[in-house]
Amino acid sequence: MQQAATAPAGAPGAVRGWLDALAVVLAGLAAMAAVAALGLWLAGADDLPDGGFPSVVAATVALAVGGSVQLDGGAGQFAAVDAGISAMPLSVGLAGAVVMAEVFLRQLRFRAVTGGHELLGRIARTVALWLLALVLLTAGASHTFTVPLGGGIEQAIGNALGLTPEVGFHADGPTTVGIGLAWLLVVLAGTFAVSRRAPLPRVLLPYQQVVRPAAFALWTVLLGYVAIGVVAGVVTAIAHGNARQTMAVVLLALPNLGWLAFGVGLGAEWHGRLSGALGLPVPKPLADVLRAPEGHEATVSLGTLADQDARSWWLLPIAAVLLLAAGFLAAHRSPRTVPLWQHAVRLALATAVAVALIGAWTRVDADYGLSVLGVGVGESGLGGLLGSVLGSAGGPLAGLGNGSLTLHLYLWTALPLAAGWGLLAGALGALLAARVGRRGEVPEEAWSG
Repeated sequence: MQQAATAPAGAPGAVRGWLDALAVVLAGLAAMAAVAALGLWLAGADDLPDGGFPSVVAATVALAVGGSVQLDGGAGQFAAVDAGISAMPLSVGLAGAVVMAEVFLRQLRFRAVTGGHELLGRIARTVALWLLALVLLTAGASHTFTVPLGGGIEQAIGNALGLTPEVGFHADGPTTVGIGLAWLLVVLAGTFAVSRRAPLPRVLLPYQQVVRPAAFALWTVLLGYVAIGVVAGVVTAIAHGNARQTMAVVLLALPNLGWLAFGVGLGAEWHGRLSGALGLPVPKPLADVLRAPEGHEATVSLGTLADQDARSWWLLPIAAVLLLAAGFLAAHRSPRTVPLWQHAVRLALATAVAVALIGAWTRVDADYGLSVLGVGVGESGLGGLLGSVLGSAGGPLAGLGNGSLTLHLYLWTALPLAAGWGLLAGALGALLAARVGRRGEVPEEAWSG
């Protein structure tokens, strides 16, 4: 007993802490890589030359955590590639976030309270290993392809001049590491804001009933839109016969479309433009709206989508019903002593934060183009490869192999609208919840009896 008391106590805990952090990081990366690989395989990126598929998977994971990918190459002054993409494949990022949150919380199970120093230590170790993983991911998300020029004039010029065109891509290091770190911090903050299982330091316990019910309710709404999107994707795949491409969208960018639909249903607007080919199927009304005349910017809103397809008006009642359900759920998970106005204000803030995050997550900036002596290269040569390298978001490029896609949320109107919707849904949800009993609650009649 005396010998055991004098044994070093800190080393095993420190080693276990680093192993726990490693488990969180590896689990998240494995989940994202698996979803990305399956989605890219369905999108047809598995037949890239020179063994480039693993690098494309790494680039997709880098994009999923907020990084950007640049494409460059050509053949000296005769051929040039000008391309880059900054867009988050949210299906990949969502899979990684959910897995990392679950592994992190399982390490803290069976606790109601945790020490502040212990929690900060776990977060710091996870952040340190995550930064190392981001650096390695950036290094792996790089590849160069040697490709034929294609037919016609491009091939003739290339043969005459002995050109060996190359196109490569690489993840931007500072962007991937910097925004990837912010992504992890948002995931961990969201985990403790949403989950009842997450133990908090004693100093934060008074705030859990202020934040968690509304945060959990909005998280449920976002997951509800993902579930609706999965059902719609399966129905589309069966009805239209493009199962492979549709499931690629589901595995790579389903939340991008679903959460955009939530914001549009609340009245928010996105501004952007699409030129060239998009590659994979997206809702036709959205693609038609984004194809604005040259030099003009398109507005994606409930009205512009309904002009293309009247069924888009359903986005309004769906958003209203789901947000009202969120208000009811938030109030039902809160103590009865919370006044109605506080329910309304809390859900208003949570809705505004959710829409702001959706705006950041659905932001797209993609430009891709190539030329040989000023002549565009089509699908058969460098254009087709560039489209494949761009991944599922770009797809095989059509025409001259040039295009762009931009999509940005207009925050100045979106946030007030979201807050107003949350205020109304929070108040109505609290009124409905007041008429419903809570689990474990003893009726007043029992006390009077």
